[in-house]
Amino acid sequence: MSEKVYIIQPIESPKVQILHEEAISLIESAGAEYAGTTFQNIREINAATYIGAGKLQEIHDVIADEDYTVLFNGELSPSQMLNISEALGKKKVIDRTTLILDIFALRAESSEGKIQVELAQLKYIYPRLRGKGSSLSRLGGGIGTRGPGESKLETDRRHIKERIRALEEKLRNTEKRRAMRTQRRKKDRVRTVALVGYTNTGKSTLMNALTGANVLVQNALFATLDPTSRAFEIDGVPLLLVDTVGFLQDLPHNLIEAFKSTLESALCCDLALVVCDAGGDYQTQLDTTLSTLKDLGFQSPYLVVMNKCDGVEDTLSLSGDVQISAKTGAGLEHLKTRILEALKDEYLTVRLFVPYSASADYALIRSKLFERSVVYGDEGTEIEAVVPAESAFLCRSFIRDNPSGRE
Repeated sequence: MSEKVYIIQPIESPKVQILHEEAISLIESAGAEYAGTTFQNIREINAATYIGAGKLQEIHDVIADEDYTVLFNGELSPSQMLNISEALGKKKVIDRTTLILDIFALRAESSEGKIQVELAQLKYIYPRLRGKGSSLSRLGGGIGTRGPGESKLETDRRHIKERIRALEEKLRNTEKRRAMRTQRRKKDRVRTVALVGYTNTGKSTLMNALTGANVLVQNALFATLDPTSRAFEIDGVPLLLVDTVGFLQDLPHNLIEAFKSTLESALCCDLALVVCDAGGDYQTQLDTTLSTLKDLGFQSPYLVVMNKCDGVEDTLSLSGDVQISAKTGAGLEHLKTRILEALKDEYLTVRLFVPYSASADYALIRSKLFERSVVYGDEGTEIEAVVPAESAFLCRSFIRDNPSGRE
């Protein structure tokens, strides 16, 4: 029987409906069942319980006889979480961050992803420990106990601090290895295209459509947590496509920081595809994504890709650079064209003539370009190739025609 979760939804912004719908999706993504909601206007935050005692009593009366976990769809201080639990008859109380971390723990598969999740959980839980963790003994199973687990958390604070230091060291070593891989790609001049955007906008489906990969596709928030890379080509130009963890409205900053190293694949890309759900509140999705990327120091060029257009009747009203359906394949060729256009300063398309007498000289530079076609003639070889701009000077003596119109 799945855990049932009751939501306390503070009304503090015009985005309350979006936040509430996301909370329900998060609950379902965690494998739990949505049980109901109490909405509460917030005029002034109660330092002890966030919402007033009267409203807490109303909620207590509604759920007193039910075995519910209570989700406060916002962020609570350690004392607020404890006080709300006491006011509700010692029900298990979690906040939005706890729930998201629980889903992260459920989704993480790579060793780095698991390290990041456990580190984020321990850092979040540490200030919420009292004494030797006695306050955690009442949690039981279910949401909020994945990842480190009770066996690790029922220890003293000193042990947890040591565990945090050990995980941070592991993460630094992993980041060093990724930095080396990134440098190697730059040395080999493999251009990287990153898929970024809101969670559940179809990024993984788009990766499969562009690369022929078999990446997990699931209608759930944070279905993809670990970054996935796949090589592909567009008109002979080799590229690397990277799928990243999705963003969410009001994603807590400490969670963004926890996954900053994973998101470096997006920060260091040559081009980002910001994927939005054309059938949803795509402006909020776009604003959230761009705001989060800005906070992380993102400066690469990007294209706004409106996905799931097969479910939209009036596509003329949509904004964005490209309209596609990764599911049906509509618009993908246009997207590929736009990707190459965005990278036009990176590559040249050239036609070369290599006399047989110069074959040895050409062999020395062949690894620097990408051959599209090769035709052997009586006196030499005619080659159509794509050349990284910084390597064009190496084959200047062989260039017969330059379709790109650049030197």
